[in-house]
Amino acid sequence: MAGDEAQRSNFVRDVVERAPAAAEALITVDAAGERRSWTHGELADRSARLARVLQEHGARRGDVVLTLMGNRVEWVLTLLACLRMGAAALPCTEQLRAGDLALRLRVARPAAVVVDERNLPELTAADPACPVLVVPDDALFAEPPAPAVDLGPQDPAFMIFTSGTSGEPKAVLHGQRYLYGQRLQGEHWLDAHPGELVWCTAAAGWSKSARNTFIAPWLRGARALLHDGRFDAAQRLDLLESEGVNVLCMAPTEYRVIANRAQPRTLPALRSAVAAGEALDAETIATWREAAGLEIRDGYGQTETGAVTGMPPGHSRPGSMGLPLPGVRVELRDGQLLVDPATLPTFFLGYLGAPRPEGMWETGDLVERDEDGFLWFRGRADDLIVSAGYRIGPIEVEAALSSHPCVAEVAVVPSPDEERGAVVRAVVVVRDGWEPGRELARELQAHVKAVTAPYKYPRVVDFVDALPRTPSGKVRRSALAGSADPSLRPGVREE
Repeated sequence: MAGDEAQRSNFVRDVVERAPAAAEALITVDAAGERRSWTHGELADRSARLARVLQEHGARRGDVVLTLMGNRVEWVLTLLACLRMGAAALPCTEQLRAGDLALRLRVARPAAVVVDERNLPELTAADPACPVLVVPDDALFAEPPAPAVDLGPQDPAFMIFTSGTSGEPKAVLHGQRYLYGQRLQGEHWLDAHPGELVWCTAAAGWSKSARNTFIAPWLRGARALLHDGRFDAAQRLDLLESEGVNVLCMAPTEYRVIANRAQPRTLPALRSAVAAGEALDAETIATWREAAGLEIRDGYGQTETGAVTGMPPGHSRPGSMGLPLPGVRVELRDGQLLVDPATLPTFFLGYLGAPRPEGMWETGDLVERDEDGFLWFRGRADDLIVSAGYRIGPIEVEAALSSHPCVAEVAVVPSPDEERGAVVRAVVVVRDGWEPGRELARELQAHVKAVTAPYKYPRVVDFVDALPRTPSGKVRRSALAGSADPSLRPGVREE
């Protein structure tokens, strides 16, 4: 069992250092196309010396270390340094703005921050009250290397913030058992084989990135690819071919965009492709099957749970999120998917400052089960918006919009979108003296991008005279799904 394996363990010592030191572990490709191969020995040595530097700056076992950087080797090294010394790594996406970072600094109270140069200005604006280490810098790799400490399954490994439907983002805490629990999905969903090259395209900062970029591949004896460039459909296909990627993990939106804008083609080395983050449509799956001879297998999980379900290798049921992973018990209650934490080796320790959840875990996702046991995502039980794999709490977007002086009232709801599944739609009531229209809508979009992570900005902005409300005064979000209101004045509707 994963919990037993994590007793008195250390991922760096027991996985990275036990692999042949000269064996390739990681390939990095930067935005300019510069390529570098890293061995297990190099990663173990440099991360051990980075751990020493973190300790010299005051970080200790049990502390939090925040990272803010792109998909570069220093991100992997920092996470390994934390795992080596028993600190909890808090990886943050580059899309966060100063206000988002300030919240995380206030809640997590990190002992140190490791940031790259391009993200330093935004971090500086958040005013961190702890040492800040900037990469790249060879001075960050000191002698002697820090020793690997023995850790138990409940010792912290990762802290990851997630957006809910109300209030501030919550800090999810994962223990060491989360690392070894990745063997389950690594074998039965990701399907990485020893020696193969795995590419998980998720940006640093998301829960899926660390676990599928290098943790699950290394547990399976595979290698990892890390690309620090912006998404480009044609370039993505070229890199898959030139590097000989065997296993691909992308967001459904990325598969859709490639299918629509850069025709998939036969990729001789590519054997396995998986998607997670939102439901993957059957049309996109069919396009990839016809063009590349490949079945994309969908999967499902949450920041709190890790992977819960997946389409097994060798199976295809387009649109289905697959079956529960072996040994994982799920239930459907009033249509909502519930998970038994006792059967899930990657279940989280709890939210920071709160006790570990007890009983069946309510995912908030509405799911159906067919006669063969396969699960099908049908929507959310709350107001959470899932757009291109991003899970966006409408309250956060409403708060960002409300900080603009023109906004009297605002409601944020999802709007269907062919490529992204859904996009954020803002329905705004403006204050007296402001003129609703395209120009003001663009100004509101720019405002949201400036005060919070840009992926949250509303791609659709509409204006109304008043928001529809229930007799008790609550906004009737379901009534905003259409545009039948005669007072509706469209502002912006992006393609």
